[in-house]
Amino acid sequence: MSRYLFTPPATVAVPIRGRDELFPIHRIFCVGRNYAAHAREMGVEPDREAPFYFNKSAHHYVASGSMIAYAPETANLQYEMEMVVAIGRGGFRVAAADALDHVFGYACGLDMTRRDIQFALREKQRPWDLAKDFENAAVLSEVVPASITGHPEKGLVQLKLNGEVKQAGDLSDLIHPVPALIAHLSRYYHLQPGDIIYTGTPEGVGPVKPGDRLEGMVEGVGGITLSIGPAE
Repeated sequence: MSRYLFTPPATVAVPIRGRDELFPIHRIFCVGRNYAAHAREMGVEPDREAPFYFNKSAHHYVASGSMIAYAPETANLQYEMEMVVAIGRGGFRVAAADALDHVFGYACGLDMTRRDIQFALREKQRPWDLAKDFENAAVLSEVVPASITGHPEKGLVQLKLNGEVKQAGDLSDLIHPVPALIAHLSRYYHLQPGDIIYTGTPEGVGPVKPGDRLEGMVEGVGGITLSIGPAE
């Protein structure tokens, strides 16, 4: 007889390129405004002093190639194309010089956002949870081991909407690069294997509508696709 009142959720896991094992997601951390041009298009000046974060539930993961319903309670669902870091070894107060030793690999991610809700919450100085942490909001490609990708420091980050390029940035423009993010985040959390970090999006974010198709890529890492279906 089960000790649980109801069946616990299944482990959320992502395919790994070239391997039979899956990468189980522990926590999802997302970095806000980590490209200067994107910060400005959001109406604020970039903060170079320290990164800031928001979270998404692992259970809001969606695999690349999926079709999702247009999100509820928004009239402005938007895409944000990002490189994602997959942590393979835990650590606390990790030195930036050692940070990449904790990276298992990299992936492409889409941070789907209810922008109208985000702006309304921001105006009231409230947390962004309703705008960022909702079903189908964490789209992720397969994880590619760092043994294949190396540790990308530069390379195109691109998003096409229905075949038209909307975002085109470069990893070299990250305000806080991957080693700095890991070092900073590990001051506040004991990082664990399975943690993933969405590293931020370049400028050019924008709205989607039912029937749209998104195609993204990170040079040297891979690609990601998503289709938008009707609202439920």
